Amino acid sequence: MLTLIKNGDVYAPDYLGKKDILLVDRKIGFIQDEISVPDGFVKIQVIDATGKKVVPGFIDSHVHLIGGGGEGGFRTRTPEIQLTQATTAGITTLVGVLGTDGTTRTMSSLIAKARALEEEGITTYVQTGSYQVPVKTLTGKIEDDIILIDKIIGAGEIAIADHRSSQPTAEELAKIASAARIGGMLGGKAGIVNVHVGDSFDHLKLIEEVVETTDIPIRQFYPTHINRNPHLFEAGIDYAKKGGWVDFTTSSIPKFLEEGEVKCSVALKRMLDAGVEIGQITFTSDGQASLPDFDENGELIGLQTGQVSSLYEAVKEAILSEGIPLEVAIRVITANPATVLKLSQKGRIETGRDADLVLLDENLEVDTVIAMGQVMVENRVPLVKGTFE
Repeated sequence: MLTLIKNGDVYAPDYLGKKDILLVDRKIGFIQDEISVPDGFVKIQVIDATGKKVVPGFIDSHVHLIGGGGEGGFRTRTPEIQLTQATTAGITTLVGVLGTDGTTRTMSSLIAKARALEEEGITTYVQTGSYQVPVKTLTGKIEDDIILIDKIIGAGEIAIADHRSSQPTAEELAKIASAARIGGMLGGKAGIVNVHVGDSFDHLKLIEEVVETTDIPIRQFYPTHINRNPHLFEAGIDYAKKGGWVDFTTSSIPKFLEEGEVKCSVALKRMLDAGVEIGQITFTSDGQASLPDFDENGELIGLQTGQVSSLYEAVKEAILSEGIPLEVAIRVITANPATVLKLSQKGRIETGRDADLVLLDENLEVDTVIAMGQVMVENRVPLVKGTFE
């Protein structure tokens, strides 16, 4: 299957100018100033990208594919994600996680859902485990999961600094990181530990203790929700200046922002202004997670669901409201997560990489989405739907 994208302004994410891109089956075959279709050659799909910006397909590396939550009982368990929720938001790669519930949500179910989504047309991976320590794995060992199961690329999300966590010690977290690191090395994967950071003033101290007292490097950890409150955000700046990755969560509700959550677009600008390198920062949606609201006694008083559509919306807001250039802002959902997760075929528009592309219109809205060479969304209309959509 050949697809030719003509006359688009290409951000790879570096700006390449106006280029034509030829997709050969599932890969990017050629990127040139002009690629012509031979006369009489009809077995090629041509997409006119005049006036549009072509960027890499988006990577959302923290999504509850089979739902999450349940903090308010069984009826508050959030639903599974559907294919077009991702594709219409420009997302071509998803990384699934379990959260608070590691009992009724299992690794077997998570991997099955990831495989289903990939059969429907997008790329998927998962992390092994949930909030709980000891980690509930598929095979019984973190390193075995990462080495032997193709879909599993790391461990998490392990919860710290949160009343819902298992209150792990530095020694326990170090052993998790060591197992994930060894699994990653032997399996040729990232082997990172995705860490949920809660509202506690303990912040990132547990990770920092592990880094200071062991030989485990700081980039073995991938902490998320760093923008959830002002004091964690400030701690996140210090953490990033020590060389660590930091991830901001784009799903939110007005109440969280009123209580001090730092909007992702603002957080990105402030991090950059503080001297943090753009390559250390990512956005994730926490899609399909519950967004619980607790009172001062830890009792649930409200609940909403995270949306993957918030991922690119936060990037667009950073461009339009905070003045961050497109080629910089788009990195937090393309090249940067690909680097963190060692997804060598993702995150950039380069010859030989996977044909995951998004075309943005003049208003920077998602117009056309191509995943693994297949047009999933065209003119904002999903052409491919999930099995039960």
